[in-house]
Amino acid sequence: MSTAREQPIFSTRAHVFQIDPATKRNWIPASKHALTVSYFYDATRSVYRIISVGGTKAIINSTITPNMTFTKTSQKFGQWADSRANTVYGLGFASEQHLSQFAEKFQEVKEAARLAREKSQDKTELTNPALSITSHQVLPSPIISSNGPGEDKLFRSQSADVEICTEKERLKKMLSEGSVSEVQWEAEFFSLQDNNNKLVAALHEANANVDQWKKQLAAYQEETEALRQRVAELEAQGAQDSPSENNKEELSQTLEELELLIKAKDEEIQLLKSQKCGGHWEAEGEREETLQKLQQRNAELEQRLQLAEQSLAQSLAQGEKMQNEVTKVAEIMDVKIFELGEIRQGLAKLVESN
Repeated sequence: MSTAREQPIFSTRAHVFQIDPATKRNWIPASKHALTVSYFYDATRSVYRIISVGGTKAIINSTITPNMTFTKTSQKFGQWADSRANTVYGLGFASEQHLSQFAEKFQEVKEAARLAREKSQDKTELTNPALSITSHQVLPSPIISSNGPGEDKLFRSQSADVEICTEKERLKKMLSEGSVSEVQWEAEFFSLQDNNNKLVAALHEANANVDQWKKQLAAYQEETEALRQRVAELEAQGAQDSPSENNKEELSQTLEELELLIKAKDEEIQLLKSQKCGGHWEAEGEREETLQKLQQRNAELEQRLQLAEQSLAQSLAQGEKMQNEVTKVAEIMDVKIFELGEIRQGLAKLVESN
């Protein structure tokens, strides 16, 4: 193939396919990747060709004739039959726009090929002396004798017409069967491409989630360690405050003793009061003095009792506060430990899936 006298007039990129010559149904990819497909024009011969080269091999070398037809079988796929190459070519484009541009160029080149053929035929008729016959001249009929050469020419012409019709029917059948297979193949191809894009996107998202989970796991571990230290401090503080429990017991016991003492003194006062009327006047002063002392003693005892109750209430409140804080910290730790478990399970599943 020499393209020194040929010039490219249009180029595009497409996946190239050829019909399977054995089954006439399935498409065979001509290459693994998209190739450059170009229209070439030979000015010396007025010939248009579609050429695509893969490496050092010509994948497509199709001369365009006026009777060729480019058919769009889907939004991104088109095909045409080449009777000279005895095959059907298929092109898969990246977009519908590329397919439309190629189809429009095919129609344009096809029309140019038709005009070039008509011009060539007119030129041949004008330059051939055998065809320069006046209108009044009548050529002798080639079919005079039933056994002459004219009959042989007629037989050959009819045989050629039958062969052309048969070839056209075969190409039409091959084209229609190839269209069905191409549609199925194209649907499967785009489905696989879509699935591949989804898998790639899912992989990127999973990698991003892994990084995020790792950071979150490190933050949870730091927070858990801080909570553990806080619990240890509270436990140590609780151990230091444990003597306050003994103080509480001592205060309670002192309160009980004071209450008993007050009760005894009250009974003694009542007894003294009952004896006041029938007693001697000389003991009146002593009883009054004793009564005052008892009242003072009772006031002191009541004051001590109030102080003891206040101390006990403060100790109980402090203990309850510490207990609530320890409970709250324990609940937070339980939540964090549960979240850590879920994150580890998610990481394990993600590692298994990758």
